[in-house]
Amino acid sequence: MKRGAGDAGFTLLEVMVALAVLGFLVLGLNQGTRFGLAAWDQQSRMLARGGELDAVDRSFRSIVAHLVPRDDPNRPGLRGGPTTLDAVTDLPLEGGQRAQVGLGMDRQGRLVLRWVPFVHARPLRPPPPAAEVELLRGVQQFHLAYWSPAEAAWHDSWTRRELPGLVRLRLVFPPGDPRRWPDIIAAPGRNLPQRAPG
Repeated sequence: MKRGAGDAGFTLLEVMVALAVLGFLVLGLNQGTRFGLAAWDQQSRMLARGGELDAVDRSFRSIVAHLVPRDDPNRPGLRGGPTTLDAVTDLPLEGGQRAQVGLGMDRQGRLVLRWVPFVHARPLRPPPPAAEVELLRGVQQFHLAYWSPAEAAWHDSWTRRELPGLVRLRLVFPPGDPRRWPDIIAAPGRNLPQRAPG
C-alpha cells in the first residue's frame, strides 16, 4: 500500500518489528546482567575464601618469624608435634607482647590459636585463661613439620632446645571443598633483633 503525502505514523508491521527487536534487546540485557551478577557472586566467594586463607598464611608466618629461642631445656622456645605447636613468640600486637602460644585444631574442624602472656619466672599464681582466636574453619586436618638443617630432613615433631630451620604447615580440606592452598613454610627468627658481632 502506497502512503500519501499526508500520511504520518507507522504501519502495524513496522510496530511489530520494532517490538520484536526491542524484546530481543531486553532479553539480551537480562541474560548479560544475570551472567554478570553470577560472575560477581562467584568472584566474591573466591576472594572471601582466599582472604581467610591469606590471613592464616600471614598469621602463621608472623608467629614463626618471631619465635624466641630459649636456653631452658624444660621450657624450650618451640615444642611441636604433627598437629600441635606450643611456642614462645612476640605477637604482632601493640608493643610486640611476648606470649606462650598454642596452635591446634578443635573437634569442630577449626584451626585455633590460643595464647597467654609469657612470664620468664615461675608464676606465683595460676596463669590467666588463654585468649583464643579462630583462624580457619572447615579444616579436615592439618599437618606440621620441622626442618633440621643439620640432618637436611623434615621431622614430624620438635623437642630440641634450638629452633628448627623451617616450619611447614599443610592444610587439608574435606572432599568437595573448593579451597586449595599451598604449604606454608616459614623460617624462625627472621624478625629477631640481630646481635652486633664481636
